[in-house]
Amino acid sequence: MYRVAPSRRHFILGATALVASAAIGPAFGAKLSDFVDATWQTAKSRGVSRKTFETAMGGFKPLNSVLKLTGKQPEFVSTAADYVGKRVDGAKAAQGQGMRAEWTQTLAAVSERYGVQPEVVLAIWGIETNFGGYMGSTNTVHGLATLAHAGYRADFFGQELITALEILEAGHVAPRNMVGSWAGAMGHPQFMPSSFMKYAVDFKGDGHKDIWGSIPDALASTANYLKSFGWRSGETWGYEVALPANFNYNNVWNDASAKLSDWSAIGVKRANGKAFPRGDDVANLYMPMGGNGPVFAVLPNFGVIKRYNNSSSYALAVGHLADRILGSTGFVNAWPSDTALNKAQRVELQARLGKRGYDLGTPDGVIGPKTRAALMDFQSRAGLTADGFPSGNALKALG
Repeated sequence: MYRVAPSRRHFILGATALVASAAIGPAFGAKLSDFVDATWQTAKSRGVSRKTFETAMGGFKPLNSVLKLTGKQPEFVSTAADYVGKRVDGAKAAQGQGMRAEWTQTLAAVSERYGVQPEVVLAIWGIETNFGGYMGSTNTVHGLATLAHAGYRADFFGQELITALEILEAGHVAPRNMVGSWAGAMGHPQFMPSSFMKYAVDFKGDGHKDIWGSIPDALASTANYLKSFGWRSGETWGYEVALPANFNYNNVWNDASAKLSDWSAIGVKRANGKAFPRGDDVANLYMPMGGNGPVFAVLPNFGVIKRYNNSSSYALAVGHLADRILGSTGFVNAWPSDTALNKAQRVELQARLGKRGYDLGTPDGVIGPKTRAALMDFQSRAGLTADGFPSGNALKALG
């Protein structure tokens, strides 16, 4: 995928990258020649040759296409249903199954070495770049230099720029082939340069970590990333569940953890009617769109996927696509036809609760424990599902 938010998993800074900000910093926002010279001085101190630097940075001019994207704002608040629906369908699952057949031996070898199931690696590949169908077309060095020179998260992107030059100096990729998203995420797994340095692997054994042109290197690098953050071999990411009547939704909002066998004991069952295969696995409940939509018991591997991209919707999309590649169908429970609330609407929801006598203080749009408790009380009194979920339907019900 080609949007980059501050929470993206690739924004991981190696200790060696911290040197860059001090050296490049004074040139941020300065005239182009000063910025390029400061970049060269730092790159040289990090072992980058003049030849590599000139090949990569020669003729650099800020990219207007990148600068425009820094100011692009979403037009609406996306729901989990929106997010997953745009990324996972039957066609994407079938494509993943085809890739599994094509790369069976490689995936088996990757899984054996890193302990990550093939369908999970395939799902990340599919969500990130449509199985390599589009990895971005922005020159990584020039894109990062554009962001750093413009002062857009300048310390971070300046550090990534120097790291990208180090990757080129090491010969892992030719400058013309180092392309990716507008914000520097590269290759099949969409690694930032700092993530490349930490997690990319030479699975082929040819001396190069080629996440752009080598599928084996790319798949292994993805698996290595997940393993590095504690992927539990043999465990899944989670299960869609059905909740019992009169379920206490504070168990969701308090992020309660329990063994699946204990959840079962209070009436939480798999939505497909099957038993949980491993009752001792510990899970939390994830309710992306309220109690009237799909609800999930998520295991530790769900959190590991979020280290790749710190978004629960992203982790759900990856997990669901992995399941679809394995042959499962869609979710058992349908998504509700509801909308997510922007900040102004959350403020309005709090104001309407206040008019009904709930003491929430000055509305600020932050759905904290007091707002949640008030909403759940209102929903219960109104005969609604008392899930505490701040939705368009909840706002409408408040009048």
